[in-house]
Amino acid sequence: MQPQFTGTALITDDVPALAAFYAAVLDADVEGSGPFARVTVSGAVLSFFSAQGMESMVPGSMAGDGNGGFTLEFQVADVDARHERLLAQGVEVLKPPTTQPWGRRSVWLRDPDGNIVNLYQEA
Repeated sequence: MQPQFTGTALITDDVPALAAFYAAVLDADVEGSGPFARVTVSGAVLSFFSAQGMESMVPGSMAGDGNGGFTLEFQVADVDARHERLLAQGVEVLKPPTTQPWGRRSVWLRDPDGNIVNLYQEA
């Protein structure tokens, strides 16, 4: 059997804040509390992207707020509607909804630890 990717763990100093952020972004519930919590969504994709490439696409995104050493991607039904809802909640938007040359429409956010979250839909 080929390995099956089932999730990733983000290491943080503030479990409740980070869990609440992802629950809000993904319209999901937080399970657990204290030193361990989780948010469950359907499916997962792990992508790799160079720091230089990220910096060239969103200048300043790799400096400052936390490590910012990786990007998590989640496919959503409506990037623009989700963007408006997240703005109203005070979520930091790095790049507003944009249609990329490769056919994805995406919005880029920063989580409380400084990591980048890409919410996208196929254009």
